[in-house]
Amino acid sequence: MARAGVPGMAGGGPGGPGGPTGPGRGGRGGDDPGARARAKKRRRINMLIAGFAVFIMLAGIGVVGFTYYSQNVILPQDTPPPLSTTIQYSNGDLIARVGAENRTFVNIKDVPEYVQNAVAAAEDRNFYRHSGVDYKGIARAAWNNLTGGDKQGASTITQQYARNAFDNLNQDTYARKVKEAILASKLNDRYSKPEIMQHYLNVIYFGRGAYGIQAAAQTYFGKDVSKLTVAEAAVLAALIKQPEPSATHRGYDPADNLQAAKDRWDYVIQGMITEGWLDAAGKQPHPTEYPLKALKPKPKNASGLTNVGKTPNGNIVNYVKSELRDLKLCTDDEAAATLEKPLCSQALQKGGYRITTTIDKKMQAAALEAAQRKSKGSELDGQPTNLMAAVVSIDPQSGEVRAYYGGDDGTGTDYAGKNYDDSGAVSGGHSPGSSFKIYTLAAALKEGISIKSRWKGTAFTPDGVEFKVSNAGADKVSCGDSCTLELSTLKSLNVPFYYITEKIGADKVLDMAKRAGVTTMWRTDTNPAKGYDLTKSDPKDLAPNPFFNVIGYGQYPITVLDHANGVATFANQGVYHKAHFIRKVERQDQTGKWRLLSGPSKKGEQRIPKDIVADVTSVLEQYPAKSSHRPLANGRKVAEKTGTWELNAKTTDNGDAWMIGYTPQLATAVWVGNVKDRKAIKTKGGANISGAGMPGAIFQRFMNDALKGKEKKDFPPAANVGKDDTGNGEMPPPPAPTQPGCDNPLGLFCPNGGGNNGGGNNGGGNNGGGNTGTWPTDPRGPGGGGNGGTGGGLLPTTPPRQTY
Repeated sequence: MARAGVPGMAGGGPGGPGGPTGPGRGGRGGDDPGARARAKKRRRINMLIAGFAVFIMLAGIGVVGFTYYSQNVILPQDTPPPLSTTIQYSNGDLIARVGAENRTFVNIKDVPEYVQNAVAAAEDRNFYRHSGVDYKGIARAAWNNLTGGDKQGASTITQQYARNAFDNLNQDTYARKVKEAILASKLNDRYSKPEIMQHYLNVIYFGRGAYGIQAAAQTYFGKDVSKLTVAEAAVLAALIKQPEPSATHRGYDPADNLQAAKDRWDYVIQGMITEGWLDAAGKQPHPTEYPLKALKPKPKNASGLTNVGKTPNGNIVNYVKSELRDLKLCTDDEAAATLEKPLCSQALQKGGYRITTTIDKKMQAAALEAAQRKSKGSELDGQPTNLMAAVVSIDPQSGEVRAYYGGDDGTGTDYAGKNYDDSGAVSGGHSPGSSFKIYTLAAALKEGISIKSRWKGTAFTPDGVEFKVSNAGADKVSCGDSCTLELSTLKSLNVPFYYITEKIGADKVLDMAKRAGVTTMWRTDTNPAKGYDLTKSDPKDLAPNPFFNVIGYGQYPITVLDHANGVATFANQGVYHKAHFIRKVERQDQTGKWRLLSGPSKKGEQRIPKDIVADVTSVLEQYPAKSSHRPLANGRKVAEKTGTWELNAKTTDNGDAWMIGYTPQLATAVWVGNVKDRKAIKTKGGANISGAGMPGAIFQRFMNDALKGKEKKDFPPAANVGKDDTGNGEMPPPPAPTQPGCDNPLGLFCPNGGGNNGGGNNGGGNNGGGNTGTWPTDPRGPGGGGNGGTGGGLLPTTPPRQTY
């Protein structure tokens, strides 16, 4: 049966006109290219719309994230870069430049505009136009990096400053670059362009150890930045890109890569012309010649700092460091350290101080020329290698150390001062022998004993001890038991000085030495010798135990610096000034101005009465003619004293020899001993070295050189304090009546040939002017001061000049 049609159907089935394969519509199984193209287009549009929507969403998230990140990147507080410290002689000449980095702060107002423009031309020509970040430069660098060109950073001057000034910006990562850009933008908001340029010029590295434009100007051209020419400024600006050689490029230091340096220089000059910074109205003309002749040679030590540690001046730097602590300009408390008061261990390295010392450049040179073995023609030149000398000279009116030689290595042993080992034990003293008798003499005068008092001079063994006190082994001396204190000093007799110390008390002698300026003394019955800080102790607690009566003639070691300080107090009529090395300390503030921080006290202290000092000086000024035979040139008045101490109790060879002395303008102590192990000190000819020998020659030579051209001054007259009847010696017999014909000056017709009674020169001053002390086995003695003479005898009237 036929099936009835269904209304509304167009055709009767799949094959009809409206079916999938019928005419009138392309079915899915059809082949219509236009339809396919239209479908693809619609899909592509939909994908682009969806992609753009995703991009907008991600960009929004990125903006929100970047904004959040940038707001949380806090601009660090300004941290001044580490500045090197300059240490100068008293006249301003350089002793040393020390520090972690060779850098000197400079204010932008002191940097010529063309120097600033040269740097901008080299590193960031849009510096004055962008807001800290050069986005065009970033895009250009990014495209160059993506397309395989040379890697470019596109960092602006502000970004470079941020990288150098703040931590954690050294890594070459995109995260670092983002943070760097943020910081640069914030820096641009905080500072003006001149301020940013100032910061940049003070932190950037220029090679050869020079950090900052000021150090670079000095390092490359030997001049202040304000004195640079345009051509020289362009040389320095050209260095910034790569100041030192690398594995792939030799850098732009003309000493390493001259042609590349010149090419880079041309680039800088052309950039300045292009930007209108040269050849424009009111601007300088461009230079046409590379300033090769003005450049300083590249030093072997490219740090720009002075390797002063292993030189004689290293000891001076050590004292400067110590005095910064004494002046309270630094602290040892890490928690209390600030920029204004840094840690003492870092003060010189990072503080940026300008320290003017008390050291006189000419006097320092004179000390080295006289005492340093390395100096050709010095007193130690060609002498046995075990010998060592030390010299300290002080201005008595101020306590300023004018010259200091304690050895050739400031990182090694200081033979003129104190040395500390890892345990904190202190060493450095040398037995002063008879040179210490100046303090005993002053102590006696203070107790009312006059220089005319008479004392026994014959050797003896004190009660309760096992040693004999003698005068360098001489049991008897020509003055017998009637030796005046004056004569005993000139002849360096030990016996009278032992008696005096016993009478007044060893603590009185120690107290006088302390008053004069001796701060540390070592006992000699321990191994190693134990040092005592006299400034923190009552002399009565230290004498007579451990410092027994042998202190009176110099058994116990002291430093050369302390002895010189004590001598300076005598030179200044009893007014004490603490020996010091710093005259003034300055530091730059943020404006570049040098600000005076601190300096030592200029006020002296009258520690010893003037009359006592006058009497001591009246004896010591006789010493050059009667004992040491080391007068100064042109009749200049000088007070002197020698001293030696024996090597040990088993020999008469000397182990220490001294010469101390002063004029009203200068006080000096000289010591000669051993470099390391204690040995006999002898000349290359094998002769014992006495105080008037090698130390005397150093003293005489140094003082003549140091005082050359200075005014000749006299000492105050003797005050004649004390009583003459206070000694234990015998009064001399009354003088014999004058015989006829004996009243002429020469006594040519006298039966006894001039009245010397055969005394002659029995061991007087001809052999160094005194006696030699010895090391005891008994902790209280026996000892003996002096300078290697044989004791006794009458003073020669025309003694020969000392040689050695």
